[in-house]
Formats: sequence, structure tokens, C-alpha cells
Amino acid sequence: MFCEKIETTTKIKKTDGLTRLCLYKKIIDLKKLKIYNCIKDFEPVDNAVITIGTFDGVHLGHQAIFKKMKEEAAKINGKTVVITFYPHPRIVLGLDSKNLKFINTQEKKINRIEEAGIDYLVIINFTKEFARLSSEEFLRDFVHKKIRPAKIITGYDHHFGKNREGSYNFLLKMGSELGFEVEKVDAVYVNNVKVSSTRIRDFLKAGKVRAANTFLGYEYSITGKVVKGKSIGHSLGFPTANIEVADEYKLIAAVGVYACRVEYMGKIYKGMSNIGYRPTIDEGDLTIEVHIFDFDKQSTNRSMAKR
Repeated sequence: MFCEKIETTTKIKKTDGLTRLCLYKKIIDLKKLKIYNCIKDFEPVDNAVITIGTFDGVHLGHQAIFKKMKEEAAKINGKTVVITFYPHPRIVLGLDSKNLKFINTQEKKINRIEEAGIDYLVIINFTKEFARLSSEEFLRDFVHKKIRPAKIITGYDHHFGKNREGSYNFLLKMGSELGFEVEKVDAVYVNNVKVSSTRIRDFLKAGKVRAANTFLGYEYSITGKVVKGKSIGHSLGFPTANIEVADEYKLIAAVGVYACRVEYMGKIYKGMSNIGYRPTIDEGDLTIEVHIFDFDKQSTNRSMAKR
């Protein structure tokens, strides 16, 4: 688990040249969750209870929505369906995309949605053409026609569609016309502070990982491939694994030194990690290094997750 950072005086710099995650196959069956990468391929289910959103972080507020969906689906012998978008709309529309970072990668977000007990996930390929659809066109021609929801559960401040016209009141109006119910889930508060993806990102940028974990409801983690470093730590008797994160939009916690737990080859180890820059040694790129206690294996080119 990440703890509060010990100390840091170095400022984070931007990184580039990293590879985005690829899109998934058309239809994927996980252990519990069935994923559709095209809404046109979705086969309607009876009494679908759905929600729509980007769900960055799948935090306590999102989890409250999923919990409500499952409760309502159980009442009507229905199934739960989450509709989300990839790539993120702000990337496609160029809205501050240079500084845009996400709490979870797409893969981790899918894992969290599955762990929440959702039955179906529909991932809509978000394009500039799709962005031109009005909220009514999206709801009528895509959601209603293909999924035929019995009920839509929405967050307290959620909006969707062109110019964010799709509000709770809009859903109520369309529901009375198209024949589905709508319910809004209130905000979730921790210590009188509203849980939101923005708040969690701010915590991580400030190195307040424990606070971020509290709002997430689970441990923030970084997953990447172990790459060969300069072996300087090894020569000093303090060997480290250098982690390369493939997703350029993954939010990395603030520069600092952290206590952590590392998952490697299915086993958990304790360790110490450093996120930062070494201008006297490196060329100034952001580095993520982990010293794993009681570990002497060769790990280059293997995947490693630290928490």
C-alpha cells in the first residue's frame, strides 16, 4: 500500500512517447462481466437497469450507483448494464488533453466494474462524429433502441450528450415518453467532503495517497513492465526495479518516496518506491523505481503492480 510520501522538493515534468492502450475485442466474456465494444452488437436483456458515464476511478460515488443498480435489478429480475466511452471524450475533443490524466487505465476500470458485480459493459467508441449526437438522439437511437432499459440510474450531477444536455430532468422527460424509470443517486461524502474523481486526482497529485484510497474505496496502484535501468542502485547495494507505464494518460502520484506493496508473479512483496527525477544521473525523464524487500529475482520485461 502506498503511504503518505516521505518528502520531496522536485517538481513533476510531463512525459511523452508512451503507448496508449489498444481497443479490446468485439465481445469479451470475463468471469462475471460480458463486454461489448459496439452497442449495435448488444442483445437486449429483460428488465435492464443501466447507467451511463466515464467512471474514472470507479470510486465510492460510482460504487454507490452500481450498488443501487443491482438492488433495483434484483427487484425486477433484471440485469445491470454500464455504458461507457473509449477513448475518453475529453481526449477526442481535445479538451485540455495534454494535461489530462486518469486514475485508472481502461483495463483497470473494466476490472473494477467487474468486481462491482455488473452484468454487462458496453464500451462505445467515442469519435468526433459520435460527439455531434444530441442527448435525445443518443438516448432514443442507441440506448432505447438497442438496450431498451427498464430503469436508468444516474449520478447526482451527471450530464451526457452534445453540450452536456442530458440531465436528470431530461431523463425524466424521456422516460415518461419511452417507458423507463429514472432514479438519481445522491453524492457520497467522506468526512464531510464530497467524493469525486477530481478530488481524488488532486489528492494523488499532492502525494496524499491514503486520502485518495479512502475516497476510492480500494488501493491506488500502478502497473507496468520492468525495464532495464542503469544498475546504479544495484552497484550501491540497493537494487531497484524500474517500472515503465505504457498508458500515457495514467495519473502517477506526486514525486516522492513511498512505502508500497508489490505484486509480482502472483505474489505480494513489501518494498519502497521512488517517483521522481534524478538530474545528476538520468536525462530528466520521470522514473518509477521500486526496491523490493527480500527479493533477488530477475524481473526485467515482466509485469509488476505496486500499491
